[in-house]
Amino acid sequence: MRQIILDTETTGIDPRDGHRLVEIGAVEMVNRRLTGNTYHQFINPEREIDPEAVAVHGITNERVADEPLFADIADDFWAFIEGAELVIHNAPFDVGFMDHEFRMLNDQRGEPRLGPVADHCRILDTLQMARDKHPGQRNNLDALCKRYEIDNGHRVLHGALLDAEILADVYLAMTGGQTALSLDASTGGEGTVGGTTGLAIRRIALEPGRLQVLRPDDAEREAHRAKLARIREAAGECRWDGLAEGGETT
Repeated sequence: MRQIILDTETTGIDPRDGHRLVEIGAVEMVNRRLTGNTYHQFINPEREIDPEAVAVHGITNERVADEPLFADIADDFWAFIEGAELVIHNAPFDVGFMDHEFRMLNDQRGEPRLGPVADHCRILDTLQMARDKHPGQRNNLDALCKRYEIDNGHRVLHGALLDAEILADVYLAMTGGQTALSLDASTGGEGTVGGTTGLAIRRIALEPGRLQVLRPDDAEREAHRAKLARIREAAGECRWDGLAEGGETT
């Protein structure tokens, strides 16, 4: 299954008030494995960005003044997401803005070429998933990172690609999976689609050669048991339990 973990930044809260997209960031996952393919694009919104929004994401009017318009990047963006399951934290917000942009573009072109998003993509809202799993608790991205022990210390301001990368780790943790990628604080990089990127993704690879086998000590075994308990709590089951019957993994 192809999934796109996606986040956007905007000029304000509500597209019905004329607010627009200023940044889109997305990472691709196939069969629960991050592929390294990303989409990242800053957008000239053709209007002023609210000061309250700048305080959240740090994107100024000057920063996006020379970026392409949504009409210039819409086809490439649509090709990246069409047919996938979109994994979004607070999906109604982001999908609402994307549909607004596609409607405006269709009106401009005089034909309904793109969108609505939900007619062409499945939508998975991780905020609703988190609320179902952790009722009565804070379920924003920072709170979930803390709950699932995901390092987000490099996240000072919101940023679409960075938040999408963090959400990918959160989603895998919430559903009992693991990620095989790490964040590299460089710009550009292979696997990037669209405009300038703030972070690149690089795959962790095993070099060929003989591997040394180290047996766990008591402290490591206890840490492993605690990790399995967290997986059971998050996913309802843990496949390591079947292996543990032989006594080696516990």
